[in-house]
Parts: sequence; structure tokens; C-alpha cells
Amino acid sequence: MTLKEEYQASLKSSDTEEWFDLHFHRPLGFLWAKFFAKLGVSPNAITVASIFMGVAGGILLYFGERELAWLNWIGMLLITWADTFDSADGQLARLTQQYSRMGRILDGVSGDFWFAAISFALVFRELDFGDSLLGNYFSSHEWQIWALGIASGISHALQAAMADYYRQFHLFFLKGQQGSELDSTSKLREQYNQLEWGAFWRKVPMFFYLGYTRNQERMTPNMQRLRAALTERYGEDGVPSQDFRDYFRSLSLPLMKYTNILTFNTRIIACFIAVLIDMPWLYFAFEIVVLNILLIYMICRHEHICKKALQYLKSH
Repeated sequence: MTLKEEYQASLKSSDTEEWFDLHFHRPLGFLWAKFFAKLGVSPNAITVASIFMGVAGGILLYFGERELAWLNWIGMLLITWADTFDSADGQLARLTQQYSRMGRILDGVSGDFWFAAISFALVFRELDFGDSLLGNYFSSHEWQIWALGIASGISHALQAAMADYYRQFHLFFLKGQQGSELDSTSKLREQYNQLEWGAFWRKVPMFFYLGYTRNQERMTPNMQRLRAALTERYGEDGVPSQDFRDYFRSLSLPLMKYTNILTFNTRIIACFIAVLIDMPWLYFAFEIVVLNILLIYMICRHEHICKKALQYLKSH
């Protein structure tokens, strides 16, 4: 296999990859993946390293003093570096077939750790240093910046979860069960119940992942009806015929660009801009207003697509 073919094999799919990732994070992630493969480093170890780097970078965004602005630049560099590691862990897993449920869970929560650190840093930055527009307003209205930070964090968690779910569902139709990390609460509950508490470090993450998946399913009733119909017709894995897969892909593909907006790049660019212009609260407003509007649109549009696909399935 040539180096170019290896690189292509390390990607999820051209349908779900974002332009900036394809031209920046994925090439760098591939180089890291090749480097760590030679050292025998596991994908999970890379994920853990990315968590520490991303959290450290987030903390460095706290410093709002002009003479310490260089620490913000180091923080932004560390967060960007962490994201290349976040690419590398998945690319290494695909190249070496080192898939695991723990890897899936770790990869999912890594970004949550980064953005939790970023949110706390920006809240305390506003309280301790003020900003270029509102000055020390939040110092005398602490509850308001805390409310913004908490609402932003909740919004981020929901947006990232749903974007991931829609991408995995699209990959299911594109590549089948083996090319997707699509899970169901029924299967996860069985696996959770089979784990003894002696396997504490496997059972606890499974508990939270079960709740994570359950919330995704609650937000997507039409998708669950479609999945149930596919399972009834095509068996346990519910992989449909090629013509139906092509039909659903044609409906879902235009939405993939929106799922990419709800993941990492757009929000972190907004965060960096808010830090550089010294208006941290603006990042929270962007998460709460702009990205939540996009999320609502995504949910409504995808539910309509699933309803339309279910009608197509029943009529054929």
C-alpha cells in the first residue's frame, strides 16, 4: 500500500470530512499516527495525551493581562496541537484495526474536557480582568457570566453529541456497521448488565456512555423508527439494500456540512477570535445563539429526512 493509499484508509470518508480537517488536521494526524505506530503507542494513549494538552491550552486562555497575552497564543497552539492528536488516534485505530469501546468513549469526552477548561478559563477571565467592550461589568454581575458559561457548556455538549450521531448514522449507510460507530441503548444495556463491578473502570464509563446514547435517541424519534424498520426487514445489523443506502445518502449528504460546523473547527475559531479581541463572553453568545439555531435546524431537517426515508422503505 502506498503512502497516499494509507492516508486515504486512515480517513472516515470524504462525505463526513471537513475541508479544513482534510487540509490541516488529517495530514498532521496521519504523520503523528505513523510516528506513534512505530513507537507502539496505542490510540487510547494518544487520546489521553490530547486531553491533557487541550485542558492545559484552555487554562492558558484565562490570562487577560496585556503583558501575558503570549500565554494565550501558547494556549491556542496547545489546543490546535491537541486536535491533531485527536485526529491521530482515530487514524491510527483505522490503520491498525485497534478499535475499542473505551477508545470510542475517550474520543468522545476528550473535546468535552477541553471545552470545560476553556469555559472556566473564560468565565474567570471576565471576572478578574474584564474585557475591551464591557470593562468590569461582569465583576459586579457574576451570576450573568456564570449563567452564560453554563448555558454554553450545556449547548456544546448537546451540539457535539447530535453532530456525532448524525455523522455515524450517515457512515452506517455509506460503509455499513463495520464503518460506523453507531450504537443502540438496547445493545449497550445488555453489555453493561453483563459487566461485573469488579471491572469498575469499564463499567463506570459504560454507564455514562449508555446515558449519552440514550439522550441521542430521545432527540431523534423518527430516526429510531427508521432504525427499527431496518432491523425488522434486514436483521440485527439493519444494513439495508444498496439502492436504499444510496437513496438515504443522497438525502443526508447535504446536511454533513452543518454537522461539521457543530463539531470543532468553527467553534474553536470563534473562541480564538473572542480571546484575541478580548471579548470572551462573545464566544458563549456564539455557542448559545448561532450554534443552537443551527442545531435546531439540523434536528428538524434530519427528522424530516428519516420520516421520508421510512415512507420510501415501506413503499418499496
